[in-house]
Amino acid sequence: MQFSQARDQELVRNYINGHEEALSVLVTRHQQKVYSYIRMMVKDSTLAEDIFQDVFVKVINTLKSGNYNEEGKFLPWVMRIAHNLTIDHFRKAKRMQMVQPKDDSDIFRTLKIDELNMEDQLVKKQILKDVKRLIKELPPEQQEVLILRHYADMSFQEIADFTNVSINTALGRMRYALINLRKIIKQNEIILSV
Repeated sequence: MQFSQARDQELVRNYINGHEEALSVLVTRHQQKVYSYIRMMVKDSTLAEDIFQDVFVKVINTLKSGNYNEEGKFLPWVMRIAHNLTIDHFRKAKRMQMVQPKDDSDIFRTLKIDELNMEDQLVKKQILKDVKRLIKELPPEQQEVLILRHYADMSFQEIADFTNVSINTALGRMRYALINLRKIIKQNEIILSV
């Protein structure tokens, strides 16, 4: 059976009916958007991979148990699961205590750092850090749309479905986010170039 051209809801139905390869197509189709969103939120690739796997374990369990009822809105449903699991991670992390090394060892001494193009890497890292800091100055709705669009690579229709707003509202939030970012950059006289 050929699944690569099937719509999401057809793939979900096929997976529920026992066609395991349908889930593989769904994961492959949406992995970049889901992973990018998680990665942007947690800022750690290993942790993002763990949460990504947890997301699809939950997807599988929900589909297998017959509790899926989001017909036609698979990606927004998966993104909601990713968002909730990411929030759960932060809640758990908040409750955990920081562990300090017992000796005076420095983790940074054991890391190997690539010295090729180090200056460019540092500049790029600083720019990305500045952009993320600037995004945090935006209102929450504008932050969310900007992150979903540019870091999770979601379409405006997917963003609208995910955030439960109209597509015009999602577009408006993005427009105001970009306008406000330009204002913040101009006010702070920030230069964002490599």
